[in-house]
Amino acid sequence: MAALRLLASALRRGVPAGGSGLALSQGCARCFATSPRPRAKFYTDPVEMVKDISDGATVMVGGFGLCGIPENLIAALLRTRVKDLQVVSSNVGVEDFGLGLLLAARQVRRIVCSYVGENTLCESQYLAGELELELTPQGTLAERIRAGGAGVPAFYTPTGYGTLVQEGGAPIRYTPDGHLALMSQPREVREFNGDHFLLERAIRADFALVKGWKADRAGNVVFRRSARNFNVPMCKAADVTAVEVEEIVDVGAFPPEDIHVPNIYVDRVIKGQKYEKRIERLTIRKEEDGDAGKEEDARTRIIRRAALEFEDGMYANLGIGIPLLASNFINPSMTVHLHSENGILGLGPFPTEDEVDADLINAGKQTVTVLPGGCFFASDDSFAMIRGGHIQLTMLGAMQVSKYGDLANWMIPGKKHCTNDNTPKILEKCSMPLTGKGCVDRIITEKAVFDVHRKRGLTLTELWEGLTVDDVRKSTGCAFAVSPNLRPMQQVAP
Repeated sequence: MAALRLLASALRRGVPAGGSGLALSQGCARCFATSPRPRAKFYTDPVEMVKDISDGATVMVGGFGLCGIPENLIAALLRTRVKDLQVVSSNVGVEDFGLGLLLAARQVRRIVCSYVGENTLCESQYLAGELELELTPQGTLAERIRAGGAGVPAFYTPTGYGTLVQEGGAPIRYTPDGHLALMSQPREVREFNGDHFLLERAIRADFALVKGWKADRAGNVVFRRSARNFNVPMCKAADVTAVEVEEIVDVGAFPPEDIHVPNIYVDRVIKGQKYEKRIERLTIRKEEDGDAGKEEDARTRIIRRAALEFEDGMYANLGIGIPLLASNFINPSMTVHLHSENGILGLGPFPTEDEVDADLINAGKQTVTVLPGGCFFASDDSFAMIRGGHIQLTMLGAMQVSKYGDLANWMIPGKKHCTNDNTPKILEKCSMPLTGKGCVDRIITEKAVFDVHRKRGLTLTELWEGLTVDDVRKSTGCAFAVSPNLRPMQQVAP
């Protein structure tokens, strides 16, 4: 019996039993039938639900932009006046809603996120030395959270190699007089099969505040449309997971195969009293949108050329801005599966006014639709599709690109960068922080198309009608070769 007690103790601690443990368990089913973990507790008062979140706690907050954020639990934290929180979130939202409210109340000491966006309150507190800000690539953030929930302490990823993420030195905290007080540390790098990967540590939190759609009385949770995002992995990566939902249903209301988060990951559940479900970037499809691009300009020229990169049956990820507009020029006879990193496959056009849904946005926080056959998933699954090589094409806007395919399309908050349109954007070496090293295969501008070779550099392959090679050289900040098969710049027909 002493051996049986040891086995049961190991199971309660989550330690896998050895082979001998299986033999010892025969005739003692109660060792496996009991669990020290209580079922999810249901609340009616959101303040009661979060009152044990103490000063200095690490708190994960679900959502993507304003989509799928736990509005009621954030409001409850405001009322508890807890302070010095370390918040983990995909981004910091807006000044007057969601996490912005906690920032305004000076309740947050540190934020780990992938995107600051247009939140000037966050930026001003950061630059004043009042807030620590750890920026991490979005896919890496999702995987760090997933690993935390899976009991994996660290992992190697190719994302960020050759950038400030790997090299260290990104500012995390400033002093009030503007000097650097804390910088990110370099990552360990290893080579696997000829490629470089850097070591990232998992993230776990004391609490996760999550927004679901429905929960049953057993604590199982389902999510609605693209509101799944970071909520799902966060459920699994905290000591206490508190979920607010729009509806609580009886056990058995969900078919078991339709449950998104099993109750083993859920500690607390509450039905939210009210939801504003604010939309960050309401985008409506209008009748004239079908004629998009008839007025010829530099931007439209880029879009029409970029659309030629699509192939029938392709899975493609489109970045925010100009790349998203290229979807307007997909050949109607062609099927292209458009992917959005916040958890959508099968993106459709922008909605009409009566199709708008706050739970359905793209990575640019714009309202969208989904085509028949489309599907939704969590952010960690979304980036597994990208990192795992399941996406054939990624189309991104860029602030700068080097001749060897290095990409820069983000800025450190508060840093001034030249954005003069006359300044070359294709350079010998990027002057802005790199987003990715050697990741660009083709560059499309309003004047020309270049193919990128990792060692030889750029080759000019297409030239806009009426321009000469010298014209392109004058607006390019590095040398390039000219293809012997140089041709006029191609475009999708209007």
